Amino acid sequence: AVELAARFHGWDLAASALALPIIGVESLYASWLRLRAAYLAPLLQFLTDACVVLFLIQSADRLIQCLGSFYITVKRIKPRLKSPALPDAEDPDAGYYPMVLVQIPMCNEKEVYQQSIAAVCNLDWPRSNFLVQVLDDSDDPTTQSLIREEVAKWQQTGARILYRHRVLRDGYKAGNLKSAMACSYVKDYEFVAIFDADFQPNPDFLKRTVPHFKDNDELGLVQARWSFVNKDENLLTRLQNINLCFHFEVEQQVNGVFLNFFGFNGTAGVWRIKALEESGGWMERTTVEDMDIAVRAHLHGWKFIFLNDVECQCELPESYEAYRKQQHRWHSGPMQLFRLCIPDIIKSKVLLCSFSCT
Repeated sequence: AVELAARFHGWDLAASALALPIIGVESLYASWLRLRAAYLAPLLQFLTDACVVLFLIQSADRLIQCLGSFYITVKRIKPRLKSPALPDAEDPDAGYYPMVLVQIPMCNEKEVYQQSIAAVCNLDWPRSNFLVQVLDDSDDPTTQSLIREEVAKWQQTGARILYRHRVLRDGYKAGNLKSAMACSYVKDYEFVAIFDADFQPNPDFLKRTVPHFKDNDELGLVQARWSFVNKDENLLTRLQNINLCFHFEVEQQVNGVFLNFFGFNGTAGVWRIKALEESGGWMERTTVEDMDIAVRAHLHGWKFIFLNDVECQCELPESYEAYRKQQHRWHSGPMQLFRLCIPDIIKSKVLLCSFSCT
């Protein structure tokens, strides 16, 4: 209101504080100018300079990543199997077919549960060597019944699949995964593959990811790339596709090759169960439990591999509201995680050249 009065009267903003008589509104306006010059202007200038510095740092980071991606493309660098994969065989003993636990955490996923369960049950892997856990946190009785019936249908076909439902949904997804890993039969499995309910892996997913663990005891995680079935649905999905393609083709790939570290994407990845256990397992302390376990595993010395040529299909948020909720989680969680992990990062003997929360 004072600023509007000053403009209405045509006061000289630069000289008003000294020239105006100390009466009425003029006195209030002069005091405001002195306050603004002494306290607000330096603060705003500092914030502006900080934003410029952060922009330059981010721009340099993006430039370096793009150059790294170009180098990887030119040199055709990609993860190589330490041991050549053995020919496919029906007999599990004739090839490298370790015991794999496959988890599908879901919550009220009425639209996609059938596709995700079908895709996982059709994985090309000896049925005796993998078990599917459908981890249903739905609070809708109708949805629970539908998912339970779908699991029963696949059980009748011979698929090794179990339905789990928690009464108390403590910890959300992290709590769901933590509860599932506490099952007594998990000790019989060496690896765990995780797929969110809207992901449909190709049948050869395990055959293209799990062999990287063979004769590579330091490897804790193999992460596949996401691809999007609805990338051309509308302008929002097209923009998301461009942004996430940069994330996978540049950020994940460059960090994986040069730093041997990147944040777990929470799905479409295979973990060595020993790596999860030694890193403290799933924790409910942040909304980004996937990045949390990745940071802790890296600090414990585990290696990661990102496979840019192995894709797992999923869907992008098509509405602004769904997109807004997703981005809020992705951007607020990493800062909370950084605050929690910074003491461990400082004390760790593992050299972290970069800690990117994007």
